[in-house]
Amino acid sequence: MPESPPTPPAPARRLLDQVRDAIRRRHYSPRTEESYIHWIKRFIFFSGKRHPRELGAPEVTAFLSHLARDRDVAAATQNQALAALLFLYKEVLGQPPPWLDQIERAKRPARLPTVLSAAEVMRLLSHLHGAKWLMASLLYGSGLRLRECLKLRVKDVDFDYRQILVRDAKGAKDRVTMLPGPVIEPLRGHLGQVKALHERDLASGHGDVELPGALARKYPRAAYEWGWKFVFPSHKLSVDPASGAIRRHHVYENYLIRGVKEAARAAGIAKPVSCHTLRHSFATHLLERGQDIRTVQELLGHSSVETTMIYTHVMRKGARGVASPLEATSD
Repeated sequence: MPESPPTPPAPARRLLDQVRDAIRRRHYSPRTEESYIHWIKRFIFFSGKRHPRELGAPEVTAFLSHLARDRDVAAATQNQALAALLFLYKEVLGQPPPWLDQIERAKRPARLPTVLSAAEVMRLLSHLHGAKWLMASLLYGSGLRLRECLKLRVKDVDFDYRQILVRDAKGAKDRVTMLPGPVIEPLRGHLGQVKALHERDLASGHGDVELPGALARKYPRAAYEWGWKFVFPSHKLSVDPASGAIRRHHVYENYLIRGVKEAARAAGIAKPVSCHTLRHSFATHLLERGQDIRTVQELLGHSSVETTMIYTHVMRKGARGVASPLEATSD
């Protein structure tokens, strides 16, 4: 009996596919995956398309120096590139070279956040309407990050306890924050419209939604349940790039980013205003009203109270709480 030909070895997986697999096994966010892939590709191209196994400390140092010197990137961006290379060597190649930990990270300059006064916040919100007003009100009234607001699910809004459960936030942590009274009734009305949209999607053969982690495999029907819908869904159906399914995702980031920028201009606010400015204002105004810093830390989801303490430097009390000598001479 003739011998069967030997089974050919499986082709080696491409390096970037190995990176994606390692990232997804650790449940990193899609944004982290996108960022790491970007920096690893740039490192390989910068190094003449050589495999990272052939590269060492001189090439990594040259790449990071190129980013700072020639591309003039911020310290945070340079550190992000370094984090991607650390992940590549430690978690993907399984060859953590001792020199990687010895490379000095760029120091981020200490910058104070931009904070709006309560009057400026109200002026800004007065130029927003509908879902944009609701979203901006939650950024300021609940201290949400933009991505947290976009990913908010119906089941995580608790009207009875007047709280919001923020799931899988920065650092893969859950937290609870308040649901401000002025948004309760408008939010109920908004969710009524979202539910009608969901029912129309179901009637047209759609109506499912992206679920986190492996929940879609564990609970196949959960994707069609009302509680899992996004509070702020997109105005149109789209193709999920991961699964190819046609479904309704949450609204795009630019929907609110542009809305807040336009509202700030219309309100005549000269300060640089972004969606995150509303979160900064939330923290600062709570501290100004006497709220203890530990509570504010928990509401924001900061790992360290030192991160929250930066808002004590921008509270409305003048420069370090000292009166100008001009005020004394004017009395």
